[in-house]
Amino acid sequence: MTPLPATPVDLLVVGAGVVGLAHAVEAHLRGLTVAVVDRDAFAAGASIRNFGHVCVTAQDGDALRYALAARERWLWLAAKAGFDVVEAGTVVVARRPEEMAVLEEFAAVRGVEQVRMLDADAVARHVPGAGALGGAHLPLDLRVDSPTVIPALAGWLVGQGVPIAWRTSVLSVEPGLVRTSRGDVRAARTVLAVGHDLDRLLPDVADAAGMTRCLLRMLEVAPPGGVRVAPGVLTGLSLLRYGGFAAQPSAAALREAVAAQAPKLLDAGVNLMFTQRPGGAIVLGDTHHYSPTHAPFDDEGTAELLLREGARLLGVPSLRVLRRWRGQYASAPAGVLDAEVAEGVRAVSVTSGIGMTISHGLAPAVLDSLF
Repeated sequence: MTPLPATPVDLLVVGAGVVGLAHAVEAHLRGLTVAVVDRDAFAAGASIRNFGHVCVTAQDGDALRYALAARERWLWLAAKAGFDVVEAGTVVVARRPEEMAVLEEFAAVRGVEQVRMLDADAVARHVPGAGALGGAHLPLDLRVDSPTVIPALAGWLVGQGVPIAWRTSVLSVEPGLVRTSRGDVRAARTVLAVGHDLDRLLPDVADAAGMTRCLLRMLEVAPPGGVRVAPGVLTGLSLLRYGGFAAQPSAAALREAVAAQAPKLLDAGVNLMFTQRPGGAIVLGDTHHYSPTHAPFDDEGTAELLLREGARLLGVPSLRVLRRWRGQYASAPAGVLDAEVAEGVRAVSVTSGIGMTISHGLAPAVLDSLF
């Protein structure tokens, strides 16, 4: 068990998920003294229950700016901390004319450095059996293996002299002082990066931001026929969820087409996409349901919907499930919650499901204002 720092630190980070670790990395690189506490024995939340998809290009506004900065940090950290980053980009599979229209508009806005249109044959070379009309390649996107990358990042920080006190819960926070289940920590500044648990620690702050909890259903399936797909894969449903795509004029017509042809997909909040783990397993997802508290019971029909659509995307009759899980993340209209809750204390959550994508770009902006 790593002891809590006996002397005051410049920054205490509460939460060792990707948001918290990003702030710890940035503070350490600025020469600040940093410590991290986390209630679990290892990162076990949204930061490892995701696609590992650094979905840069699909973002818009501030999220795009943060994502571009985070991309460079991920590449730098990979070399320093010794984990792999796949630079194969993302392929967007378009199977409806309305999807092609959105992609063509998006490509016209972003240019060939960010978006390269593909014909049906080019898409099929990446995703055999998809039956695409065409699609696009987003070359700037990255992929990491979340269950191994997050521990590697924490380990690198510890090796740099940044202590991480696991199994340590925060009881209260005030200016200059954080009380935990293992004792008090004095810190000039504190970042609370506790994700959706902010609604338990500081419910009034979460309520003021309109924060709720988004529940995901995800699956890991065996690669049919041993298929290998280097890039991440998005579909037409992804065009309705990410800001860069959804801002295009044709997005409204696409939503109408999906509502008419496959309303169950919209009802379940499906973002049909997948990435492939280093060992070959395909991470398939995902669905989205919103509530302050979710019932513990999973409807098997949701998994069946994902499996059916995933099999159709990969052009096979069925898929074999290896693992399945539910994830939760904080959701709020602004997409990022950054609130001063006391002097020198900031609550920071990525409230749009893109923590892996933007955290390493968001952290410098937070620390610029905090210090």
